[in-house]
Amino acid sequence: MTIPRGTAQSPKYQRLAADLRRRIAEGEFTADAALPVESELERQYGVARNTVRLAVDVLVNEGRLVRLQGKGTYLREHPVLDHRAFGPTSTPAPRDCLAAPSAVYLGEAAEAGRELSTDFEMMIVRARVDIAERLGLRPGEAIVVRRQLRLLDREPYSIEESHYRAGLAAGTPLMEPDPVEGGDEAVLATLGRTEVGAVDHLVARMPGPEEAQWFQGGPGVPLMVQTRVTYDRRGPVRVIETRYSADRSRLVYGVGDLDARTSLPAPAAPVDPARADAT
Repeated sequence: MTIPRGTAQSPKYQRLAADLRRRIAEGEFTADAALPVESELERQYGVARNTVRLAVDVLVNEGRLVRLQGKGTYLREHPVLDHRAFGPTSTPAPRDCLAAPSAVYLGEAAEAGRELSTDFEMMIVRARVDIAERLGLRPGEAIVVRRQLRLLDREPYSIEESHYRAGLAAGTPLMEPDPVEGGDEAVLATLGRTEVGAVDHLVARMPGPEEAQWFQGGPGVPLMVQTRVTYDRRGPVRVIETRYSADRSRLVYGVGDLDARTSLPAPAAPVDPARADAT
């Protein structure tokens, strides 16, 4: 084997890591069998042992591989769960189909044969600048945050935080330190604040120290951050910020008329950039 050069010259270990990503994406390696040992990769690629070791380190840091003491190097598999971040609702209006109530996550986990559990907490904090702007508040004003820490098969899956104006939440079950029966959407409906639209902002970033500790991902695994601002006829209702580990989640969006489909199809596997570089 030879290491693909790509369009720009890069260190040999990075090009070797790119080719190993390609082989992983093409299914050459399986989760139940160890990858070739360093001496075999050294022979296959005609490179020094240190180059192989650095390339494998890159993929370990990305969360793709894991070294097991005395056993070898294996694929680190995190089953990916499709989450319907936006799509048709199975129940008629006025039920909110935009805010993805907890029942959606429960249904998706059940369909995948996985166990979903949630830790919940309510906090009163000072609004960050970006949250304040989206809610039409001054930075530092008090807001109510309802946080859900979701785990799939006891593995961290997502952190969801719903941010409310203190005046909206005051005197309602949104101030309770427990989940609300029927979801926060039910409370909003009783307040006459049924959400009718939303805008999503999707970004990828590296986790902070506390996030990395909770998600227990590799040091090179980013987060997907979905920030949703929901609206009723009077203006913004809440800001929902959900953070997912990028190696365990895939957000699915259904757009347009989907009546002809009984369900949203699973999206095709993403093209690995390393594979594209190698062609």
